[in-house]
Amino acid sequence: MRIFTTQDTLFIRGTWRAASTGVSGGIRPVTTLLNHTVSPDFSSSPERVITQVAARKGFDPAKTFGLLSAVPMKFLCIVQVETITACIIAGINKDTDGDGTITIIICAAVPLSDAALLDAIITVSDAKACVMRKNSYESCKTRNDAVIIASEITTGNSFQTCTQSVTPVRILLDTAVSFGVNEALNRYNSQVPVTSPAYFIHSSIGGGHWFEWKKGSCPYYPCHFQGQRCDYCYCPLYPCADETLGDWVMNISGKARVWSCARCILNHQPVVTDHLKKYPESSIIELKHLISLHGLPFRQEKPDPPTIEVE
Repeated sequence: MRIFTTQDTLFIRGTWRAASTGVSGGIRPVTTLLNHTVSPDFSSSPERVITQVAARKGFDPAKTFGLLSAVPMKFLCIVQVETITACIIAGINKDTDGDGTITIIICAAVPLSDAALLDAIITVSDAKACVMRKNSYESCKTRNDAVIIASEITTGNSFQTCTQSVTPVRILLDTAVSFGVNEALNRYNSQVPVTSPAYFIHSSIGGGHWFEWKKGSCPYYPCHFQGQRCDYCYCPLYPCADETLGDWVMNISGKARVWSCARCILNHQPVVTDHLKKYPESSIIELKHLISLHGLPFRQEKPDPPTIEVE
C-alpha cells in the first residue's frame, strides 16, 4: 500500500478487492483509491471528475474508486491500528442538520470476502454514528457521507467472511473509526489548529493509546542518526514486509505478528526522502538501489549482546 497527498487529493495505491458507497460504487478489484476536494458550489459530473483526477496521475479510472468532499485536504486524518488504516475527512456545522460531509476510506491488510466488505461498511457507519451522538450532533449522518472498504488481495490466505460479530477485524475497525472521526470533527471545528493532514498511530504499549506523529519538535530526534530526514516518520511504505528492512514481531498480547520497522532507516536517508517526495510510487527495489549507489545503509544492525564477565 502507498499513501500520498497533493494539495487537493488523497491517493492510496495498492491491490484490493473493495466495496464503495461513493461515486460509481459497488464491489470490484481496484488499484487506486482517492478522495478529492471540490469547491462548496460543485455542480459538475462526479464520475467525470474522478476519472480526470485518476487519469492525470496516470492511473486507470476503471480500476479506481473515488470520493469527493468539499472539506480541504488539510483536515484529513489518517489513523492506523495494526492491520487497519483509516483515512477520514469530516466537516459538519453543528447548527445544521446533515449539512456537511464525512468520507471514510478503510484499507485492511487482511483478506475479506465480499460479505465481510459489506459488513465492514455497517461497522464503520455504526462507529461514526456513535461519535456523532456523543458529540451532540443533530444527525448521525450527513447527506454526503460515503465509505470505501478495501481489502488487500494476497495469495494463499483464506478470506474472513464476517466482521459483524465481535471479531478482531471488527474491533480494529471500530477503534480506528471512533478515534478518527472524533479527531477529524475536532480539527474541522477549530478545536485543534490545522495546517496539514494529521497522522495517528495506535500503540498497544502501556495498555493501548493513540499518539500523533508530528515532524517538528520530535522529542526522539535523532532516533537514528544525525542529519536524518523525518518527512516519512509515518512510513508511506508500511507494511512493506521486506525482511531486509524490518522484522515480523509478536504484538504485546503475544497473539499476533505485526510488522516492525524500528531498525529501518531507508526513508530517513536524505537522498531517499527527496526521491520519494518527487516520485511517491517508487518501489522498494528502486529506493534500495538508490541507497546502494550512494554507499549508504538502509537498516541498523542489532546491537551486540552485553558481555558478561565471569570471575
